[in-house]
Amino acid sequence: MKYVVDVRNITKTYVLGEIQVKALRGVSFAIAPGEFVAIMGASGSGKSTLMNILGCLDQPTSGEYYLNGWELSKLSGSELARLRNKELGFVFQSYNLLPRLDAVRNVELPLIYAGVSSSERRECALAALKRVGLAERARHRPVELSGGQQQRVAIARALINEPKLLLADEPTGNLDTASSIEIMQIFQELNQRGITVILVTHEEDIAAFAKRILRFRDGLLIEDAPSEGKEAVAHEVS
Repeated sequence: MKYVVDVRNITKTYVLGEIQVKALRGVSFAIAPGEFVAIMGASGSGKSTLMNILGCLDQPTSGEYYLNGWELSKLSGSELARLRNKELGFVFQSYNLLPRLDAVRNVELPLIYAGVSSSERRECALAALKRVGLAERARHRPVELSGGQQQRVAIARALINEPKLLLADEPTGNLDTASSIEIMQIFQELNQRGITVILVTHEEDIAAFAKRILRFRDGLLIEDAPSEGKEAVAHEVS
């Protein structure tokens, strides 16, 4: 089987002066296409370090990481950037929207870097906003949107290049319960359409929406277990 993510005995050690901090200590797992996986662990467990490696934002100290069959240690910086732009979509806790741009222009940004024409960018961005239920908010700037709506704009931006893997780092951390459920419903719907989703969270009730949970402690993967994947029943999208 060709895995989307195949991590083989990776370690990550940070050197702080004379101190070595072992953030990851020989972690191995694989994620198949179409899975919905939650990564859990307390602060300092290694989950954020792992997410940076999975997102090609950092490299392990040792071990191997294959993304859709590509061994990343053998790629140049420019090759990694192209792979990241083509294969991955990112969703962050703080949304990372540009405040001066309206929703549709925020969503367009990855396509600008990819050299797509303005008319095609606009069409794709509007379609992405429609997928997350925000077509009518396309001309609103972030300050005019609720936290849940801003996160939906961020998800639309992550989807604009049709990624095979969606990485979400604490995407509900700044949201109330109702907005969190709306976001998890969107992730479940995207997963049902075939997108592989990896979600980092410290909240048990959020992890329960995934179909598999990886638990980390002190840089080690201590549990890899299936989850029932409870269904998110969101409030009506406004």
